[in-house]
Amino acid sequence: MAEGFFDIARTSSVRAAQEANGVAQHWDSVQGMHEFTRFTGRETEFIAARDHFYMATVSETGWPYVQHRGGPPGFLRVLDDKTLAFADFRGNRQYLSVGNLGADPRASLILVDYPNRRRLKMFVHVEIKNLGADPSLAARLELPGYKAVPERAMVLHLEAFDWNCPQHITPRFTLPEVEEAMTPVRAQIEELIAENRALRDKLAAPAVG
Repeated sequence: MAEGFFDIARTSSVRAAQEANGVAQHWDSVQGMHEFTRFTGRETEFIAARDHFYMATVSETGWPYVQHRGGPPGFLRVLDDKTLAFADFRGNRQYLSVGNLGADPRASLILVDYPNRRRLKMFVHVEIKNLGADPSLAARLELPGYKAVPERAMVLHLEAFDWNCPQHITPRFTLPEVEEAMTPVRAQIEELIAENRALRDKLAAPAVG
């Protein structure tokens, strides 16, 4: 039987912390309600709209490392209801996440929709693949017009996910989102400018008769 998000996350130390803070019974009662192990249409739509996410891996010394991954909206692809993948673009060439995943393929992701204050978190196992050796996968991850250089593919095998509460998420907007929101405002301003110009021309025109 697949493990749910809290089956993985609620270790003995986490349970002890919940007991100490008086919430263990609450999480005992809802644990079975958080056994999300397959993506539905809701998650697929949410993931397709994201232009970034955060990925945490753990080094061989036990230190966690969190990396920001970004690209055009939809660069993180849902291949099926248990699998994600993305083209890993060339960055500063430290290869910290790649190295960590070579020793331990487990990772945790957080995807945030800042304007709508929604957050999706998940546990995955990461498989690093050579794009040149898998033309079919390369075609599915292709991003026409995007100039970043892909070095490999990362295929993420879902273990479990959960939706976080919106509390403390500060709404933030990208430039394209602001531009979209401002489009009707700009149209109204142009209309008012034209109306004002017409009124001024009418007032400036010589009286007839």
